Amino acid sequence: MTTDVEVSHADGVQVLRLVRSAKKNALTGPMYAALCDAIEKGDADRSVSAHIITGSDGIFTAGNDLGDFLGTARGTGNLGPDVLRFIHLLPTVRKPLIAAVDGLAIGIGTTMLFHCDLVYATPASKFATPFLDLGVIPEAASSLLMTRRMGYVKAFEMLALGETLTAEQACQAGFVNKVVPSSQAEAAAMDAAHRLAAKPPEALAITRQLMRGDPSEILMRTDAEVIAFRERLKSPEALEAFTAFFEKRAPNFRKPV
Repeated sequence: MTTDVEVSHADGVQVLRLVRSAKKNALTGPMYAALCDAIEKGDADRSVSAHIITGSDGIFTAGNDLGDFLGTARGTGNLGPDVLRFIHLLPTVRKPLIAAVDGLAIGIGTTMLFHCDLVYATPASKFATPFLDLGVIPEAASSLLMTRRMGYVKAFEMLALGETLTAEQACQAGFVNKVVPSSQAEAAAMDAAHRLAAKPPEALAITRQLMRGDPSEILMRTDAEVIAFRERLKSPEALEAFTAFFEKRAPNFRKPV
């Protein structure tokens, strides 16, 4: 159990709110578990028509808690089962998943958006996927979905070069639907969720399934990424990257191993 994810229900909409703002809403194993439990429960609840995921205090999420990754790099931890459960769940969510993004959306904070049906962001939002800078590789099928959505060159800018996108750039890239004022992101997501809740549920489910297609290709890419990600977490490059981060210095990937 964790208090870092708040779950609420109103008028057919389930809201999942990340509330670990002291740590920039960085996701821990218990937080992944809470998100999965809520989504699965909401998917099975006929009174829930849509899910909204959002952050708090001007932050969406800084991504996975890097302390967990450092533990794996040092051999004292592992890529947790709840992380894997979450990235396997994203392509198979049965009801519309909507994101309201305000502030930082780093790592999984960006890659999860490619599994959402609608994304609303504020001008303060920043999107980044600095996997290579940490000595690891993309996750949540982002190596497939980002390339497919944005085109190879733009996806390469984010995944390899490490470019950060503004909300307007993310909208132009095709993974944010609309940029709204900071005070209206959640309201925009809620309005869309209520509009979806008013639709015939079976027709909506079939339409969404046809549009999203068979998730097997996405799950296959997710599994391939997981294998590579696990190997990279235990690499000297990852250990140097995470150690340098916590020591507040630039990493040296050219030093002798």
